[in-house]
Amino acid sequence: MDARKTTDGRAARSAATRVRVARAATRLFTTGGYTATSIASIAEEAGVATQTVYYAFGTKAAVLKEALDQAVAGDAEPVATLERPWVRAALAAQDPHELVRLQVRGTARIMVRVAALVEVLRGAAPSQPELAELWRTNTEQRRTVHTVFARALADRGALREGLDAQEAADTLLGLLSPELYTLYTGQLGWSTDRWAAWAADAVGHQLIGPPDSGS
Repeated sequence: MDARKTTDGRAARSAATRVRVARAATRLFTTGGYTATSIASIAEEAGVATQTVYYAFGTKAAVLKEALDQAVAGDAEPVATLERPWVRAALAAQDPHELVRLQVRGTARIMVRVAALVEVLRGAAPSQPELAELWRTNTEQRRTVHTVFARALADRGALREGLDAQEAADTLLGLLSPELYTLYTGQLGWSTDRWAAWAADAVGHQLIGPPDSGS
């Protein structure tokens, strides 16, 4: 038997298992909460042995991290957010308002997948140090992505007078946060499309100014 094929097959099965476990955990975390969800229940939902989950992840917090990572990406491929095609396309836009529109559209697609899980993490983080660290990391990762977009606007000379790239990034972090998305779509009943239109308008006005302002 070809050893390389055996290794590749084993890796493919392992990756498929991680996807199944992450999807199962997402369903349980977002319906029953983090504390009430056990490794055993995740394994049962995923159709694998409990020991398989422990072997692949080690801890329940690591399962949540994997679920978050896959939700952000939309897949299990090891491709960073800043290397994703939608990000590259947005950053390539020369018109600042088009750049913002594409950024918000990509963010909206991510929010559909990840917002409920982020709420799970945010709710559980205060009582569990490992999750508190994961929450800080998640926030910093989002801030890093927004900083790249803010600098792209600054490089185009598009930011409002007196607004630097770091403050612009902080503004993006707030306006495009899972918390605001959840408030508008969950509690206020907005559709994702309505939120995206509002967010693009809000970001444009806060960072750039109206399209006809000459900014």
